[in-house]
Amino acid sequence: MISLDSPVIAVLGDHKKKREGIEERLGLRTVGDLLHHFPRRYVKTGELTRVDDLEDGQMLTVVGQIAHSKLNSYTDRRTGRPAYRLDVSVRTDGPSFRMSFFAKGKHIGEWHQNRLPVGRRGIFLGKVGSFRGDWQLTNPQLVLFGDPDEDAAQLSLDKIGEFYPIYPLTKGVDSWDIQRAVAFALTVVDDVPDLIPEAVREEYGLLDVRTALERIHNPHDYGEISAAQRRFRFDEALVTQLVLARRRRAVRELGAQARTGGGGLLAAFDSRLPFDLTAGQREIGAQIEEDLAQPHPMNRLLQGEVGSGKTLVALRAMLRTVDSGGQAALLAPTEVLAQQHHRSITAMLGDLAAGGMLGGAADATNVELLTGSMTKAQRTAPMSRIATGEAGIVIGTHALLEEKVIFADLGLVVVDEQHRFGVEQRAALTDKAGTPPHVLVMTATPIPRTVAMTVFGDLETSTLTELPAGRAPIQTNLVPLAEQPQWISRVWERVREEVEKGHQVYVVCPRITGDEHEQGESDQLDVDEDGNTVAPTAPAAGLSAVEEVAAELVEGPLHGLRVEKLHGKLPPEEKDAVMRAFAAGDVDVLVATTVIEVGVDVANATAMVLLDADRFGVSQLHQLRGRVGRGGLPGLCLLVSRAEVGSPARDRLDAVTSTTDGFELSRVDLEQRREGDVLGKSQSGYRSGLQTLRVLRDEKTIVEARAAAVALLEADPDLAHAGDLGAAVTALEESVQSDFMEKS
Repeated sequence: MISLDSPVIAVLGDHKKKREGIEERLGLRTVGDLLHHFPRRYVKTGELTRVDDLEDGQMLTVVGQIAHSKLNSYTDRRTGRPAYRLDVSVRTDGPSFRMSFFAKGKHIGEWHQNRLPVGRRGIFLGKVGSFRGDWQLTNPQLVLFGDPDEDAAQLSLDKIGEFYPIYPLTKGVDSWDIQRAVAFALTVVDDVPDLIPEAVREEYGLLDVRTALERIHNPHDYGEISAAQRRFRFDEALVTQLVLARRRRAVRELGAQARTGGGGLLAAFDSRLPFDLTAGQREIGAQIEEDLAQPHPMNRLLQGEVGSGKTLVALRAMLRTVDSGGQAALLAPTEVLAQQHHRSITAMLGDLAAGGMLGGAADATNVELLTGSMTKAQRTAPMSRIATGEAGIVIGTHALLEEKVIFADLGLVVVDEQHRFGVEQRAALTDKAGTPPHVLVMTATPIPRTVAMTVFGDLETSTLTELPAGRAPIQTNLVPLAEQPQWISRVWERVREEVEKGHQVYVVCPRITGDEHEQGESDQLDVDEDGNTVAPTAPAAGLSAVEEVAAELVEGPLHGLRVEKLHGKLPPEEKDAVMRAFAAGDVDVLVATTVIEVGVDVANATAMVLLDADRFGVSQLHQLRGRVGRGGLPGLCLLVSRAEVGSPARDRLDAVTSTTDGFELSRVDLEQRREGDVLGKSQSGYRSGLQTLRVLRDEKTIVEARAAAVALLEADPDLAHAGDLGAAVTALEESVQSDFMEKS
């Protein structure tokens, strides 16, 4: 008996190389793995394939018809003996392709000619090339319809059906190898357990699993393909939703200390604000107050455009936590941002940040800064005040995650720009609390993983849509050096014009010097239709670097202006001095890496030049341009790039120039780079841990699966009666992936 657990060789046959490719490189070790290796697309067998936009070297699979077939003889130069070559022309709904088949004997050449007569159709696969103005398929492989000499290497039309499946492949394995093995498996495997209960299938109009497998591998029309795909996407969404729901319930059962206020710190702060909160800030502040008052942890995502006032909302939540006798920690991704937060929060609080000090207000607390570059002596006093609880608000970088940093009563963790921290890092901070702390995550542009986790219901979401008074619009223009290399001189003229008006300018580079990246940064990578990473088209060498660009500008187009450098390799005191000088107006042009991406707030900075802009992601570009236009003056952002028209990089830049809506841009980013490892620790976006789901495309399915998961757990909290579905949920919960998901 062959079952889903049988080794794949049971339906594959004993072909060592193909077996190695299928088992080792594709990871299909059982018959069940094979049946769940779904086609990535289909070729319609009943009509010739439409072919457009050919390129040398691309792999092509088409349905074609033989239009010409001729056997030619020639003399083999190596042996001097007669040899034969069959030249075939294949017609498609587009260009024709030449193919050649070589034979040492005439009878072999005639055999090829007999099986490739004019008029026969088939599926042809090969690498596209051009020769003397004609397209050709090199090293072609083929499946012929109605081949009278059908054997193990060929398939007849009635076995193929109306659609031929094209599977994700690896070297040495052809699509028909998979198709043949799948077709055989479907005839011999009788027992296919169905994860989804019949009642759920009926409620959501889902196919049973056996029917879905038949239709996804051997469909008769597009409707069957769609219904089968929906069934398997629902499978994955439901299991994922059940895991997430059970994790949420487990965290709630752990409990958290309610932070209901009671002190006068927040009231004192509010009474001193020189402006009114926006309607959105008031509404979300009330939501957060309600969350903090619950006996279970808040887990909320606060989204808002650059400059929408997220930090003020977070500060009010931190003050409420301090009023409740607890401590609040703000985790920032860079020292520059941590220092900026410390300065701005201390300034906003005034004497409310001078707890226990002469001149401090009655309800004041202490605000401490802790960063990795501080010496042991510099850390001693702040760490002592953190451990005793004197420090109500603690701001820092990853230094807060170190084991030696002990909190007296950590009640709230605020994570700024969460995409710059891995799941493990955030978990290391929340683990410092005796009971689970409340968590508030802030982001100006949801990157793919954040959007994914939001859609999957892991976080409650609040959105600030209003911009406070005084924010000016930002104009973003592309400078396409691939087509207009001379425009770079106008860029520097434009910079000089801004400085002459009394304003300041950022120039951002992807590198520090030569091939040296900014710490924690990497070049943007894209994905192809199968989710594989695609390297940028331009060579990495020669990218703009801060040290070189600054020197060139000082000697060249910006000669006479006050130009300074800022990047992560500078000593902390030098970084701080440069930022203070820029903020004070003592620097005209700041040449920097992405250390200025978040939180740097200089009202007089009105323009930004992003060199090699195609090397930054959509979220990063949007964050960076948000550094200008913050003082009521119109902002200008110039994206300088050599990306070619039609490339993913150029599409990304065009999207950024077309809108300043960060939430729309997050969808563009998600479409280009996929979800990232939604269940795991990866933050990069380009390798999805999801198998069949895509967050944007399948939002409706995900929402339905979430509703089904909630209903199932209400009826059967432990899934004790869920059979194979319960086993699948348990397997995911016990996997490494769910360990990281729990820490999210």
